[in-house]
Amino acid sequence: MCPRPTVRERRCSQQGRRTGYTIAAVIDGTLLHAINAHPGRQAVPFLAPDILRVLPLVDLSLIAALIVNAIFLAHDPRWMRSAGDLATTLISLTALAQILWVFPFAFVDPTVEWALIVGTVVIVAIALTAIAAVVHLVTLLRHAAQRP
Repeated sequence: MCPRPTVRERRCSQQGRRTGYTIAAVIDGTLLHAINAHPGRQAVPFLAPDILRVLPLVDLSLIAALIVNAIFLAHDPRWMRSAGDLATTLISLTALAQILWVFPFAFVDPTVEWALIVGTVVIVAIALTAIAAVVHLVTLLRHAAQRP
């Protein structure tokens, strides 16, 4: 949300961070509502009934992100930000793994290999999310080592 900080400016302004947290929380809440309200997921023709097997983890991921961003609005020291980001990333990684395992999609268009495309996107998302989790863990450990 804010421009990349220079070497001297380690973090974005408090107002910039709060704006980012607010936008993220609004997006999380909107997605949570859109997925669970009627018609929500029922209106998406390529979602199979197995979506109900992954929905609890998807909801948990969105709820956790919403809560963490709400907490960050009030207080966001760097170590807490790293811990919150690690927690939400691990929950998201679990949800993505469940989506890949269950694969709750039913594509009817035989002219496009949608299952292959979506499967590849989910695998790439899992890989990137796993990398993000490692980065958040290292950052958290670095912050923990710096604390007196």
